[in-house]
Amino acid sequence: MNNTEELVLQLSRSLLQRGWFLTCAESCTGGLIAANCTQLSGSSEWFERGFVTYSNVSKSELLGVDSAAIQQHGAVSEVVARAMALGGLRHSRAQVSVAVTGIAGPSGGSEDKPVGSVWLAWAMPSDAGPAVGADAFWVTSELKHFEGDRVRVRSQTVDYALVKLISLLKSK
Repeated sequence: MNNTEELVLQLSRSLLQRGWFLTCAESCTGGLIAANCTQLSGSSEWFERGFVTYSNVSKSELLGVDSAAIQQHGAVSEVVARAMALGGLRHSRAQVSVAVTGIAGPSGGSEDKPVGSVWLAWAMPSDAGPAVGADAFWVTSELKHFEGDRVRVRSQTVDYALVKLISLLKSK
C-alpha cells in the first residue's frame, strides 16, 4: 500500500465514523483526489461526488464561484479556493469538501504565482470552527508551493489535501 492509499484509508475511516460524505472541487489536480478516493472499494459509503472545474467558466457554472472574484483575484487565489470548497458543499449532499486550484506547470507560472503554487481549501459544518456567513460552514485555506514537474506537483497536492483533511477531521 502506498502513502496515498494509506491516507485514503484513514480518511474513509474518519468519514465513516461520522456518517459524513466528502466532495472534491478540483482544478489543477483534474480529479486525482476523487480518483484516489474512489480507488478504495466501498468508497460510495463516504465519497459523494467530485467536480473537475478546470476552466474558469466551469468554476462559476458548477460551483457558483463569482466570475468577478476570478477576474479580480485570478483562478489561483485564496478567494477562489474558498469559494470552490463552499460551492462543492452547496452543490452536493456532502458534509465535507476539499478544493484545489493551482499551477502544476510546466507553463502558466508568473513571478507572483510560480509553477507549484497551489491554493487548497477545506470546508465542513460550522460546529468544527467559526461559522462563515449564514451558510454555517467552517472554511480554512492554505497556499502551498510544491517542487518538481507537473506529475510531482499534482501528486503532492493530492497527498497534502488528504493529510490536512484527516487532521481537520481529527480535531473535530
